[in-house]
Amino acid sequence: MLRYIFIALFFVINTEAFAFQAEEVKLSPTEEQSMEARLVAGLLSQYHYKNIAIDDELSSIIYDSYLETLDANKHYFLKEDIEDLERYRDRLDDHIKLGYLLPAYEIFNLFSQRFQERMNFIENELSYEFNFNVDESIVIDPDSIQWAESKAELNDRWRKLVKSQALDLKLADKADTAITRLIKERYERLDETISKYESRDVFQLYMNTFAESFDPHTSYFSPATSENFKIRMSQSLEGIGATLTTQSDYTRVASVVPGGPAFESKLINTDDKIVAVAQGMEGEFVNVVGWRLDDVVQLIRGPKDSKVRLMIIPAGKNAATTPPTEIMIVRDKIKLDDQVPYSEVKEIYREGNKYNIGIITIPSFYLDFEAMRNGEEYGSTTGDVKKIIAELKEKEVDGIVVDLRSNGGGSLQEAIDLSGLFIKEGPIVQIRDADGSIEVGADKDPEIVYDGPLTVLTNRFSASASEIFSGAIQDYKRGVVIGENTFGKGTVQNLISLNQFVPKVKSDLGQVKLTLAKYYRVNGSSTQHKGVKPDIKMPSPYNAKNFGESSYERAIEWDQIETSDFEKTNYLNEQVIAKLNEKHEFRLNNLEYLKSLKQDVDEAIMDQERASISLNMEKRKAENEAALERRNAANKLNEKISADPDIKNKVNTDGEIKDPYLREGIVVLADLIALGIG
Repeated sequence: MLRYIFIALFFVINTEAFAFQAEEVKLSPTEEQSMEARLVAGLLSQYHYKNIAIDDELSSIIYDSYLETLDANKHYFLKEDIEDLERYRDRLDDHIKLGYLLPAYEIFNLFSQRFQERMNFIENELSYEFNFNVDESIVIDPDSIQWAESKAELNDRWRKLVKSQALDLKLADKADTAITRLIKERYERLDETISKYESRDVFQLYMNTFAESFDPHTSYFSPATSENFKIRMSQSLEGIGATLTTQSDYTRVASVVPGGPAFESKLINTDDKIVAVAQGMEGEFVNVVGWRLDDVVQLIRGPKDSKVRLMIIPAGKNAATTPPTEIMIVRDKIKLDDQVPYSEVKEIYREGNKYNIGIITIPSFYLDFEAMRNGEEYGSTTGDVKKIIAELKEKEVDGIVVDLRSNGGGSLQEAIDLSGLFIKEGPIVQIRDADGSIEVGADKDPEIVYDGPLTVLTNRFSASASEIFSGAIQDYKRGVVIGENTFGKGTVQNLISLNQFVPKVKSDLGQVKLTLAKYYRVNGSSTQHKGVKPDIKMPSPYNAKNFGESSYERAIEWDQIETSDFEKTNYLNEQVIAKLNEKHEFRLNNLEYLKSLKQDVDEAIMDQERASISLNMEKRKAENEAALERRNAANKLNEKISADPDIKNKVNTDGEIKDPYLREGIVVLADLIALGIG
């Protein structure tokens, strides 16, 4: 997940979000950057987990990645440019080892020249009198197009691109004059953004591309970027509590801060796109498509207890075809205390029986290391969950759901200790270093804090420590994992300062976040790439191709080592899981709340796979109206479900559970209890 945050900081985005001012600026590397490049190359080649050689094969990967970083949508470079730059494909490895950076700057300067040509086309040559009755379309899948053969062909691509943007505004009831103004302002802001680009920014971009060619979690931080990262991370703890990045023209949610207003609201999620922002309940929406990230952040942030309204395109939905959803969030200041686990108890009626279900939501795996080192009383996920379990036992719950959805991880030790609350003792995770040595992280406490029926909820954004915990619960047959396949991040990184290798250098050098080790489950399977596959699989719009570790081309592969010496519990077996799946499949095919969910997911997946969209107003309008109609139908269906007096197959609570994933997690747990498990 961190990779998306770095993308925002490095301006490594699909470069429709790059522009240059009219005057041409030629950027070039410095001697210090040359020295730093040699340092980074040496560090990665010697210490990276995979021991990857910096050779012609890696050079080709760097070359392709750098071009994609600059022009992912093939909107700027011409075919003749690519043919000319091809001479660098197998040379960049030698160049980097020697600290020779001129080719990277030559490529960037050519890009900036082509970008300025596009800006001139928009400003001086493009007519904004679009005919929206023509039956034509625009390709939105960059893999489906080739580099433009000529400037005329590129001009036509840009005509369609701007026409599509104008059509979006037209369907939002904007006047023609306003449409022209808004689009021109969008590109003026892009121009302003890159006018401040300096040599160090190109170096940052290129060195990060080089680092990520080893794996997606290995990154380079320039001194300025490292400091900005710290500032931005502290700023993200105010306002709505979300870390934002830029993707193409859109502001995208990189992560939702555990315990913050966005997290608590359940209205905004990782990978949602923010298209407009309004202040309070009466403020007018401001379209922020194409805005600089910092400007969007400033618009969203505000005083504690004030309200901000957002127009969002939900994750997994195609921004070109999905009408935005309006949400409202009350701003607040986020404190560490807000990230602690919390619980609630729900009643469920199944086949005439009532069950009390305890739900423990764990936003992150945290441990106050400083207080622990000082011998003081310290906070931790495990300590807090232990207290919650004691409270739930007093309330005589029949089973517990542990909700790890969107929990991006945290302390490895906490993942181990938390697992120990539910098993007697034994290994929880295996960690293999680059030299092949394996360390086993084990729970050594024989106490079982909770021995009753247990389910664990996961989604595609449950990562790292969440995967270690859910994997251990699954391997020990201690509980049932329900939901989506997890993220698949099974690697360990460390941040290394380059100054320690050149202590006599007076200026600050950058830092490298380097992958040093890999996690494995106790059954020997790596959590890398594949993640944890749920026992009970819920419909998910997040396919492996577009979301999670497997969506990264340079992700370290999955593999298997020997199993640990561990003893499975007798809580679950394959027959029990099969019975639970049989009941789940029946509900999936027959109960409206899951049928509706499955339909939405199927449509989202189809939407993601669309290669083109119509530029005809009536067709685009019909697509938008159909999507809006489906959404309204789903809302009415939820209202119908909530009002249904038949409580045999529904959760009966003070506030009806509209979250179908949590709802099904509770129902599966009730089925488990009914089977006499635990």
